[in-house]
Amino acid sequence: MGTEKPAGRGPDDVCVDPMETRLAARLAELRTGQGWSLDDLARRTDVSRSTLSRLERAEISPTAALLSRLCAAYERPMSRLLAEVESQPPRLVRSDEQSVWRDDASGFTRRSVSPPHPGLQGEVVEGTLQPGADITYDSPPPVPGLEQHIWLLDGRLHITTSGTAYSLAPGDCLRFRLWGPTRFHCPGPAAARYALLVVLP
Repeated sequence: MGTEKPAGRGPDDVCVDPMETRLAARLAELRTGQGWSLDDLARRTDVSRSTLSRLERAEISPTAALLSRLCAAYERPMSRLLAEVESQPPRLVRSDEQSVWRDDASGFTRRSVSPPHPGLQGEVVEGTLQPGADITYDSPPPVPGLEQHIWLLDGRLHITTSGTAYSLAPGDCLRFRLWGPTRFHCPGPAAARYALLVVLP
C-alpha cells in the first residue's frame, strides 16, 4: 500500500496551504469524473481507501511516490496535474513565485520552473534530492513514452530506467523515454540538483 506524510495541520492551525487544498479538491474531481469510488481507486493504485479519503480531504499531503501512482491512474503527467491546480496560470513566473512542492519524507523538492498551464507540451522542472535520498517510481508511467531530459547541475545522481543504471556528474545530461519503473538515488555527500525537461509524446 502507499505511504503518506502528515500535512502538518491540526485543529489549532490557522494557515492552510491553498495549493494543497486545490490539489485535494482536484484529485476528488478526477476520481468522481471517472465514476470511480474510493474502493475502485484503491484497487487501481494499490493505495488504501483511508489514505485516499484523507488525501482528498486535504488531511495529508501525498508523497512523490503516491502522487505518481495517482497520476498513472488518471493518465496525466505530474506537471499537468499540478498546473491544473494553479489559480490563474501566468505567462511569466518570477523565481520567488515559482511553485515548490516538497516531499520531506523522501528528501525530494520539486520546483516548477515553467509557467504552468494544463495544455503544455513541454516543461522545465528543477529537482533536488538530499544526500541519501532514494526514490523508486514503480507504478506505470502516467503517459507511456514520456520524453525526459535530466541535466545535472550540482552533486551526483544515480538513475535507473528500463533496467539500465546511469551515474551522472555535474554537467551530464541523460535523455530517455519513460516506459516503466525508474529510480533516483543521490549518493551524496552533497545534494543533487538537476533540471528536468519533460516533453509529451
